[in-house]
Amino acid sequence: MKLQNDICLLRAVDPEDLEFIYELENNPALWEFGHTLTPYSKFTIREYLQNAHRDIYEVKQLRLAICNTDQEIKGVIDLYDFDPYHKRAGVGIVISQASDRAQGLASSAMRLMIDYAFEHLRLHQLYAGISEDNLPSRKLFEKFRFRESGIKKDWIATQKSYKNELIYQLINE
Repeated sequence: MKLQNDICLLRAVDPEDLEFIYELENNPALWEFGHTLTPYSKFTIREYLQNAHRDIYEVKQLRLAICNTDQEIKGVIDLYDFDPYHKRAGVGIVISQASDRAQGLASSAMRLMIDYAFEHLRLHQLYAGISEDNLPSRKLFEKFRFRESGIKKDWIATQKSYKNELIYQLINE
């Protein structure tokens, strides 16, 4: 199964992606979305990238680089909390730079990941937790028939208050 279409390519992350992943993981503007509280060292990210080839059944997660047609990495898409018994996984996506958003990369990557999850991994469902005020992400997931199925009240702490996190599910019927 080739994870590519006319807009993007999904590929395994590798050691050459160190600087991109380092910048992505250490961008405080994105920490809220990944529930990160502290920066990551290059050493930690290098260790992760050296082990990123491990099987999803072993590590229960999969991170793929989202590349444009020029093979430039623009973001990442993840399967996390992979549960082969219950046939489900969480899915998360980020396009790093605002200038690369709203160009179809996220939609194309999401379509490829959904197809991979349902056809290759034979999952029954995908889910995502999305901050209530993250309208672009909500629209992206809703475009692919993810449905809001719950709410975690005051789930995400910010500097000044708390935000609700919405749970979205896509069930392969």
